[in-house]
Amino acid sequence: METKEIIQNAYIDYVLTHNKKPASVYVFAKDNAMAEDEFYKYYGNFDGIETDIWSNFFEKTINEIKLQEVWQNYSAREKALSFFYSFFELLKTKRSFVVYSMQNFGKNPSTPQVLKQAKQLFETLSIQIIQEGLESNELAERKFFSDKYKNALWLQLMFVLKFWQKDSSAGFEKTDEAIEKGVNVTFDLFQRSPIDNLFDYGKFLTQNAFK
Repeated sequence: METKEIIQNAYIDYVLTHNKKPASVYVFAKDNAMAEDEFYKYYGNFDGIETDIWSNFFEKTINEIKLQEVWQNYSAREKALSFFYSFFELLKTKRSFVVYSMQNFGKNPSTPQVLKQAKQLFETLSIQIIQEGLESNELAERKFFSDKYKNALWLQLMFVLKFWQKDSSAGFEKTDEAIEKGVNVTFDLFQRSPIDNLFDYGKFLTQNAFK
């Protein structure tokens, strides 16, 4: 096991046992038979550990779903659903830590500090999925709005994460339902609609009707 993983596991064990962060790096290192300067080779503070743990959740999920044989045949919507379902399946294995960490997210409702690194990983995946959807015409190309699709997916993920935190249903089946409904509604908004046709018609009239 690598040193970073040892530090992460020791940190998770500590916060779940004491429901708070260690008093200091010195105390944490001493309790884990580690020199203080050894800790600083890997992390500058305890928030850095949580940032890494969250990033690992995202990275592991992305790697796993891309290894699935069916991945390349999925539509953009199906790829997004695959990430959401797989991500929350992984979080189930670390639920106690996730709930603890979320208690310290702070006031930023969309991107807590410890998720900023993870958000970059998610946005990279989202951009790939959305671009494929635009190229296949599954999604509507909208001036000024298409670039915001990735933000809508992130906000949807944050909503489901908070929903899951409070979900007490057996097997978190309510969260699965929230994922299905939320992602489908989001992608419905990404797709072409009668409003798009109206805008196109208005544009056509402006360019041609009064010439």
